[in-house]
Amino acid sequence: MVHPETKHTLQEAEQTMQVLKGKPRDLGDGLMVSRVLPQIERRSIGPFVFFDHLGPTEFQAGIGMDVRPHPHIGLATVTYLFEGTIDHRDSLGSFQRIAPGEVNWMTAGRGIVHSERTGADVRSNAHRIHGVQSWVGLPVKDEETEPSFQHVGTGALPSLTIDGVQLRVIAGTAFGKTAPVNVFSDIFYVDAEFGAGRTLRFDEPYPERAVFVAEGEIVIGGERVQTGEIAMLRDGAVTLSAEGPARILLLGGAPLDGQRHMWWNFVSSSKERIEQAKADWTAQRLGAVPGESEFIPLPK
Repeated sequence: MVHPETKHTLQEAEQTMQVLKGKPRDLGDGLMVSRVLPQIERRSIGPFVFFDHLGPTEFQAGIGMDVRPHPHIGLATVTYLFEGTIDHRDSLGSFQRIAPGEVNWMTAGRGIVHSERTGADVRSNAHRIHGVQSWVGLPVKDEETEPSFQHVGTGALPSLTIDGVQLRVIAGTAFGKTAPVNVFSDIFYVDAEFGAGRTLRFDEPYPERAVFVAEGEIVIGGERVQTGEIAMLRDGAVTLSAEGPARILLLGGAPLDGQRHMWWNFVSSSKERIEQAKADWTAQRLGAVPGESEFIPLPK
């Protein structure tokens, strides 16, 4: 027989989750991001090694996002917006405007350079930006793969509704649906919109699973996860409940095959490879974005 007090303690322990708040970062011109990953308490979730909550930010006319050309190695960048647009350009010659509900997946591999800006037509009026930018580490065998860029429009992403919750699979496989995004490891990434009073049972059997709250608040096992927070989910089936309207991202997958080192925009299983990337960027050997001449020196 379990003592009632012991039983209560066990139930509380079962429900306890690791919940992290993002750390604010000012990227200039009023553009704020919240750095959710990596943190001291948690370096990665599945293959996700970096996760920034972008905005929501209101821009006055004439002002916008200007992330100058910068390099990446050993990872894939994933941009997903709730509001606003971003113009992507890279050293492969790609140009793509990303809009809400679409996916920009850029595989850096052995090296790529890209910029992210607000288009001149959008910048001419007041506008908002809100979304998430994340990095997915590549398996060791794919770290030096050829760089590539893929854009997937909203209509091509699988969508479904479960118990009134609207779901869109951004990347990987979840809820029996697979997104047409070229991934390199076991991963899931899902956008979920809740109306007031809606609940969702989530039981995808991935080794590491988390929920990020982009808007509103979610209740999981009696614990509240608020806007801007990410919560690691316990194993097995969990129920996500929204008392009011809410929007979340479900994410995770299998952990990467070994430790990853991260320095600035470089991710690798090898410290020596990161040192080589530093030298290559300083010598401008990683490529350039056509039509853009700005150069960001290595951080000191």
